[in-house]
Amino acid sequence: MRLLIVGAGGVGTAAVRIAARREFLEHCVVADQDPNRAEAAVSFVDDPRFVAAALDASSAPAVAQLCRSLRITHVLNAVDPRFVMPVFTGAFEAGAHYVDMAMSLSQPHPEQPYGKIGVLLGAEQFAVEDKWEAANRLALVGMGVEPGLSDVFARYAADVLFAEVHDVGIRDGSDLVVEGFEFAPSFSIWTTIEECLNAPLIYEKNRGVYVTRPFSEPETFDFPAGIGPVECVNVEHEEVLLIPRWIDVRRVTFKYGLGQEFIDVLKTIHKLGLDSTRKVRVGGVEVSPRDVVAACLPDPATLGDRMHGRTCAGTYVTGLGRDGRPRATYLYHVVDNAWTMREYGCQAVVWQTAVNAVVALELLAAGTWTGRGVLGPEAMPPRPFLDLLGEHGVPWSMQEL
Repeated sequence: MRLLIVGAGGVGTAAVRIAARREFLEHCVVADQDPNRAEAAVSFVDDPRFVAAALDASSAPAVAQLCRSLRITHVLNAVDPRFVMPVFTGAFEAGAHYVDMAMSLSQPHPEQPYGKIGVLLGAEQFAVEDKWEAANRLALVGMGVEPGLSDVFARYAADVLFAEVHDVGIRDGSDLVVEGFEFAPSFSIWTTIEECLNAPLIYEKNRGVYVTRPFSEPETFDFPAGIGPVECVNVEHEEVLLIPRWIDVRRVTFKYGLGQEFIDVLKTIHKLGLDSTRKVRVGGVEVSPRDVVAACLPDPATLGDRMHGRTCAGTYVTGLGRDGRPRATYLYHVVDNAWTMREYGCQAVVWQTAVNAVVALELLAAGTWTGRGVLGPEAMPPRPFLDLLGEHGVPWSMQEL
């Protein structure tokens, strides 16, 4: 495998550090708009297989040209979702396979954003799935932790644990604390604003996909490993669209444990119009309000030494077990920030996102996972993935509820 990692931020840098410990890569190019970030990611691992490059991820021709010039076979998209389509398109034009951790952006309904569907997450990518299939190339989409591992858990539950799946609920929570800041998200604030302030998605078999209001249907979920009860709310996420494509299920939801303070900050950002991506003129400069918010907050990748606690990603499945009796199971993955900082020098949230993409790439390199077209993680056999994930030092777990 000759890999191009697009983006040397928190997740891209973590992917480099994780992949450098494995043997499946022949060559890896780490590319970023800021060449200094790419150089920093590469120099840390001190591995001749890894080299840095400058790249404008908003340009599909630039992505394609870099892929062709370096004989890239696979592209890992580690930039935020606004760049999905140019990286996705550039990979295709260069004849490379493609993996991302978030899908193409949604667009709200222009008149009833919380009542009607506009453009769904991933719609632009699935619109060209026939093209990818005809070219015998694979775009493995939504292959981070959520979406990604959460979808693998759903597939494993449907294949191994349940005779009949009723509800699949992705539930994410943590007890992470960042010292020294009034407000410091542990993941990209640009992406967090996008998914939390857009209309959340819910899937029901007899109704299809529909939208609701941000932060709706709060519930308290008791997370394992000592994290404890966390209030979770509906958030827009890809799993709600991916899981029903490959798994027969009655209902799918995604709920995130944000906490009231975080929700209040996001609501204020929205009220002030600071979530907008439309540029406004300030003096003689045009800037996006959301980009200003991101620039004013600390880079999540730099927060590891101030962060304490654990993060839990998991999939809560209910239905009928293989014995025909009612069953409720939570499949989950807990990562401690102290461990990821000690072992990799990366904070827990970005490490947990990156490790799943690296595991998928290794399975693709070995031919254990194969496919063509635009596919989600649910389309792949789950057991090899879950076994290989455990080799990275943090095995997954399961709890009957």
